[in-house]
Parts: sequence; structure tokens; C-alpha cells
Amino acid sequence: MKTALALRHVPFEHLGVLEPLLLGRGYTLRTLDAGVQPLPAEALAAADLVVVLGGPIGAFDDNRYPFLREETDAIARRLAARKPLLGICLGAQLMARALGATVAPMGVKEIGFAPVTLTAEGAASPLAPLADGTPVLHWHGDRFDLPTGATRLLASTSVCAEQAFALGDHALGLQFHLEADLRELEAWLIGHAAELAAAGIDPCTLRAQAPALATALAQRAHDVFTVWLDRAEAHAARCAA
Repeated sequence: MKTALALRHVPFEHLGVLEPLLLGRGYTLRTLDAGVQPLPAEALAAADLVVVLGGPIGAFDDNRYPFLREETDAIARRLAARKPLLGICLGAQLMARALGATVAPMGVKEIGFAPVTLTAEGAASPLAPLADGTPVLHWHGDRFDLPTGATRLLASTSVCAEQAFALGDHALGLQFHLEADLRELEAWLIGHAAELAAAGIDPCTLRAQAPALATALAQRAHDVFTVWLDRAEAHAARCAA
């Protein structure tokens, strides 16, 4: 039985549309709440897949959230072992940090629905289904430099040039929330109420936009994650042979 371990930072930023996909592929799922529950090294090493999810803190907020050091070290070990790893938003930023890259505030919030522009490498990657311009959910105020060890930059927007990177077939970092189940967007609007207010963003706008986008975005997410998982699992099988 394959196992997938999710590192979660706030309850409503969970696996979303990834959960039924992983269950359908035969994974047993386990979620650990980073900073609340211990991060056992053996579980992180043994899992067939680790997914590091998003959250409202910064990747370098060690002084305020000391658990980030341990989490970053665990991600670094996973990357060094070249085992399948998916990072989303904060998760991608922590991956970048673990690889020695800078993560810093952009000076502006990128929150809302907008398409990403794929690079040539992105168009040949698992992100190819997003080339049709389907808007994805963005929700961040920090950005990462492309890590030195990353093989390619895959996508960008006019607000943030670094939206996705990959290391071979085994590791993928996404700045945007492709995993989000828009049927549960209300939890995000409540949980991030202070951030939305500070940024001058009306939650009513996001709430009104979500229903028309939910089906197409869920399908694109399914397509992207299916191709990436196919490649990551093939990579793991080659390494185990």
C-alpha cells in the first residue's frame, strides 16, 4: 500500500482535490499538523509521497515559529533522498529555502483568480493542461528565487515571475493553489479575513467568481497532478529497482 503524508499548516488549506485523486491511486493518507504535532523523521522518510501545504506564515519566520527550522530540515532531507515531494505555496517556499534560495515579501499581495503563463519548459511539463488559460487560485504575499538546484522554471504571472519549479520528475513546487477545492472556498475567506481586509480585497468578489471556475479548475488540477504523479511514481520505481 502506498502512503502519502501531508504537512498541513492551517486546517482549511488541506489536500483539497488531491485527496480523492490520491485515494483513487491506492494511497493511504496521513496528515500531520506542522507546529502542533511532531514530525517523525522515519515517517517523512518512509512515505511514498510527501505534500507540504500552504499557510499564512513566512518560510523564514523562524523567530516567531521555531518549528519551521525542523520542517525545513525534513524537507531538505527528502529532497536529498530524491523521493517524491510536492510543495504548494508555503510548501514550495520551504522547498526553495531548503535548497538555499531566498524567500521574501513581494510588497504586494497576489490573491484571486488568474491564469499562469507557462514557459517553454512548463508547456512540456505536467503543467501543460494550464496552457489553455484556466484561472488558478493565487493567495500569497511572498515569493521565492528559483533554487539553484531546480532544473527549470515552469510558470509565471505578471505579479510574480516565479510560480512553479521542478527538480527532475520527483519534486514540484507550486506557488499557486492548484489543490484548492473551490466548493470549500468559504473556509479560506473566513480564515484569511484579516489578510483580505488589509489588502483591500472584497471576499464577495472571490465568492462570486468561484462557482463558474470550480469545475474547469478541478479538471485541470486532476490532469496536472495525474501526469506529475505518474512521473514521480515511475521515478521512485526506477530508484527502487
